[in-house]
Amino acid sequence: MNRRSFLAGLFSGLFSGLGGMGLSVLVGCRPHFGGLSIGSKNFTEQLILGELLAQYLEQQLKIAVDRRFYLAGTYICHQALLAGRIDTYVEYTGTALAAVLKEKPFSDHAQVYALVKREYARRYGLEVMPPLGFDNSFAMVMRGDDARRNHLTRLSQLAPFAPQMRMGVGYEFLERPDGYKGLVAKYNLKFGEAPRVMDLGLLYRALESHQVDIVAGANTDGLIAALGLVVLEDDLHYFPPYDAVPIVRRTALQKYSGLRAAFDRLGGRISAEQMRRMNYAVDGEKKDASVVVREFLREKGL
Repeated sequence: MNRRSFLAGLFSGLFSGLGGMGLSVLVGCRPHFGGLSIGSKNFTEQLILGELLAQYLEQQLKIAVDRRFYLAGTYICHQALLAGRIDTYVEYTGTALAAVLKEKPFSDHAQVYALVKREYARRYGLEVMPPLGFDNSFAMVMRGDDARRNHLTRLSQLAPFAPQMRMGVGYEFLERPDGYKGLVAKYNLKFGEAPRVMDLGLLYRALESHQVDIVAGANTDGLIAALGLVVLEDDLHYFPPYDAVPIVRRTALQKYSGLRAAFDRLGGRISAEQMRRMNYAVDGEKKDASVVVREFLREKGL
């Protein structure tokens, strides 16, 4: 199923007769029927992780899995989970902390995970599974030649150059509390123009074609090394940790007796380098995500 037809099906009928109630109607929409339903956000890594959960759980539990991928961003995935439209998807602890729970970001991995796990259970009745093994922090990425010419390796060095630079960001990054506004305040950055907002899949193309000079990418993006790009160190520790964690509905854990144990076995099995390689295989080498995932699971004995 392609992204457009899936989204059309997801939102079909939601707004009929509801006027301006907006996306909050998701909490009242009809729940899914059938097997375990797995969601994902709308970028390559999320597609890969959604497919990885699907193949892994199909094999481990011998159950039918319903793939509901490309669910836009964090808010839609979270609401779909609460509504029962999906049973699980992979979130990032820093995103859960700042964008969903609206808590002040901080830098300790274990403490962020513990707070997210506790508050998701208390506020939403959702279970946070063990981290998958990698941290996908936001990464401020520049062309390698530009960074080397200006001797830039850290974000704290960027302020004198920012007025001559154009920044590219994804839709969420512009508004989220751990995003653009806090970043420019923390590092005293005054760019020459407002950030250019675009689909995440276009960020590196825009950077490579000199439409922008710096982008808010992600630590595990496979194209960073492939295109010879440079990530500026977050030396003032603005960003919280973004450990990848599956979020699961309690009803699914109750329905499928082996589900919790399967997630426990998957914990810590995906390194940042392995995630980068899978991302590049899809983005750079144009391989099918299902094939990339199948090869990874076979190599890991999963």
